[in-house]
Amino acid sequence: MTYLLIKWIHILSSTVIFGTGLGSAFWMFVANRSKNVPAIAFAARTVVLADWLFIAPTAVLQPLTGLYLVHLAGYPLTAPWLMASVILYVFSAACWLPVVWIQIRMKQLANAALAANEPLPAQYWAFDRWWIILGSLAFPAFIVIFWLMVFTPS
Repeated sequence: MTYLLIKWIHILSSTVIFGTGLGSAFWMFVANRSKNVPAIAFAARTVVLADWLFIAPTAVLQPLTGLYLVHLAGYPLTAPWLMASVILYVFSAACWLPVVWIQIRMKQLANAALAANEPLPAQYWAFDRWWIILGSLAFPAFIVIFWLMVFTPS
């Protein structure tokens, strides 16, 4: 029963981290392409909030539940599929951590532009480019992690 409960938590948290990340990316991307400062400020505030409420906790749960499942199932930590998953997860986290800072700065810049009734500064769009690059690197890594989890060797 412990294994199934931990597996359920692992699957649920992977769904939350992936779904929130994809949803946040979609809304931020669409808002940014609109060039509508109030919409961008709202999206940036919401995306930062979603990171703290959903992505941060599940980013911690994922490796904890994953390693516990590996322990319960008796898989060796040196299994190639597991090592690949861990490397991809660390890579994704290395992309996500700067994105958190970038999104906070984008939120601040958008709120300042909204308050001053001005267009977004050039720095905002530089952050947007990095946000897209880092997200475009992390997203495929998560797709491969999902594949590795589903097609885990028995």
